[in-house]
Amino acid sequence: MANASGLFTPAAPSVRRRCSPCIGIYRSGFWFSEGVSRRIVCSSTTQGAEKLSPSESRASRLVSRGCKLVGCGSAVPSLQISNDDLSKIVDTNDEWISVRTGIRNRRILSGKDSLTDLAVEAARKALEMAEVDPDEVDLVLMCTSTPEDLFGSAPQIQKALGCKNNPLAYDITAACSGFVLGLVSAACYIKGGGFKNVLVIGADALSRYVDWTDRGSCILFGDAAGAVLVQACESDEDGLFAFDMHSDGEGQRHLNATMKEKEKENHEVGTNGSLLGLLPKGSSYSCIQMNGKEVFRFAVRVVPQSIELALAKAGLTGSSIDWLLLHQANQRIIDAVATRLELPPERVISNLANYGNTSAASIPLALDEAVRSGKVQAGHTIAAAGFGAGLTWGSAIVRWG
Repeated sequence: MANASGLFTPAAPSVRRRCSPCIGIYRSGFWFSEGVSRRIVCSSTTQGAEKLSPSESRASRLVSRGCKLVGCGSAVPSLQISNDDLSKIVDTNDEWISVRTGIRNRRILSGKDSLTDLAVEAARKALEMAEVDPDEVDLVLMCTSTPEDLFGSAPQIQKALGCKNNPLAYDITAACSGFVLGLVSAACYIKGGGFKNVLVIGADALSRYVDWTDRGSCILFGDAAGAVLVQACESDEDGLFAFDMHSDGEGQRHLNATMKEKEKENHEVGTNGSLLGLLPKGSSYSCIQMNGKEVFRFAVRVVPQSIELALAKAGLTGSSIDWLLLHQANQRIIDAVATRLELPPERVISNLANYGNTSAASIPLALDEAVRSGKVQAGHTIAAAGFGAGLTWGSAIVRWG
């Protein structure tokens, strides 16, 4: 189970102090008990911890678990929009965009394209690389802020993959930090709940919420999906060394897409005499509103701090990092963070020029390309960080393979 510091140390005093005498969670299967052993005890029921014996062997087996990243995949729409294409609809040009952002092209959903289909394709590729059958998946986490169903897209992905055992599937909404949060959540389910295979998918279609007349925002965003398969392993093979995550609602004013009511709604008096005009108007989300300068200042300040904190928790230094993999929002942010961490450009993963800001998809999309090109290899240590609307930000130190 993860404690507040981002380290998986079930026996730490800070964890015991925060737990009530007995807390049980069905399905995830872990218990904190203030019994004699004060250990995490694996359970498949919500009965008292006293009835879970023999807890000794089951607890030790659970506590000794680690997790590792064993498969990845990605998918992008076929329609490509270049900077020159955008210059035909807003007052901009390729040089203006590329100098300020590093972006030259982006992929956009169009026609009958579906974000869910992209997510399924990315997930299938991750399962194929990991050589894991869909029926072996215990959990599907869909990290997205743009689901195609108000109630979430993850169950439809689980269905499309053909997972016959009906594993739990749900959405995580944390904007551009979503994938990092999904990784940490997967590790908690594996290390604290006994799960074996967890699919973590990052997928977003922010183009659907872009004001295409606003040159300050329409140049930034693209659509994509990426996925990784996180798998249980022995503790000495653990591939998630530490993490650090935060949020600050005060900064929401700098980056948001808030709810708005429709301007006109024709309500008539109901047949039973009730006044339908008293009912709430229909609503939808506004286009993305962003204060670019403030978001830039926020990112270059908090991201290196978060990575440094995660490295310290893991007992590592910047020289231990093989690759820096940040949310692909702006090349100037990526360069500034790399400079702060004293990492040379050749150890930084960036595919921003080709895809733009794909929100929760950006990290797994870039990871998949780096793995399949041979750049990232088994055993490499990666410092990954996401940041964005909320405001939210977080980092994780992981090992590939």
